[in-house]
Amino acid sequence: MSPKRLLCACALYLCFAGVAAFAQTAAPTTAPANEPGSAATSSEAPATAPTAPAGPTSTSAAPGKAAGPAAAPMTGPVRNVVLVHGAFVDGSSWNGVVAKLQQKGYHVSSVQNPLTSLADDVAATRRVLARQDGPTILVGHSWGGVVITEVGANEPNVAGLVYVAAIAPELRESAMDLLKRAPPMPAGQAMITDPSGFLWLDRSRYHTDFAADVPENVTRVLATAQVPIASKAFSETVSQVGWKDKPSWYVLTTKDRAVSPDVQKFMADRMGAKVVPMASSHLAPVSHAAAIADVIDHAARELSRQQ
Repeated sequence: MSPKRLLCACALYLCFAGVAAFAQTAAPTTAPANEPGSAATSSEAPATAPTAPAGPTSTSAAPGKAAGPAAAPMTGPVRNVVLVHGAFVDGSSWNGVVAKLQQKGYHVSSVQNPLTSLADDVAATRRVLARQDGPTILVGHSWGGVVITEVGANEPNVAGLVYVAAIAPELRESAMDLLKRAPPMPAGQAMITDPSGFLWLDRSRYHTDFAADVPENVTRVLATAQVPIASKAFSETVSQVGWKDKPSWYVLTTKDRAVSPDVQKFMADRMGAKVVPMASSHLAPVSHAAAIADVIDHAARELSRQQ
């Protein structure tokens, strides 16, 4: 090859080699932006993740639920029963009634009253009432009648009230005001006040004066486990009256030695309650559990028909 042609060939070679070298150095500056694993792609993931799914949706729903309805609407059948006990017993005094009502398909709750004051017992009952889903019957025994009288007023989910040998005061009236309408009853004379101001029922008279138709072996247990009541509670007055605007039933215990049957009749007549006489001692929820459950069931069915 002549020196001239050799010179031309070398020039062409150098030209193509330069183009190839330029292409190799230019490629890295553009390739990462187009590849899935590039830094640009990974930096977009954190930017879009917070807008992704469930977090914002669930938190936005929560405030709506928190501001939900204040009480269950008064519609549908009455299937909830809240039981409120009286003095010298606790919520277990309703056990027989609870079992019978559960067999009938009711959702039953038994309040445990502290018996330290009317306000404390009202608060305990309202906590239980607030857990009910739908129309509810409030049932009070003895002192529990004062409690349901106060609680039952202006509560949209209370469909009706059932009083069992219970005290049903008028506005600004106390339990003591009503008990004084009759001569002192034997159970009242069997109460003992301790140094802290709580009333106890003399164990030796618990069966005779409080639960004469309950087997003695049962009353011995009840007397042992009795819950005392603050004596001041009997003088505390109600500030609202549930039976004035709610249908009511009254189980009148004709053999009662704690709350006079005459006083019971006066209260039942005054409130316009449907009266169910029962030949029972004061502790009817224990001695006549099935019959008490039947009264509550009848009341619930009647109220359900009115819905």
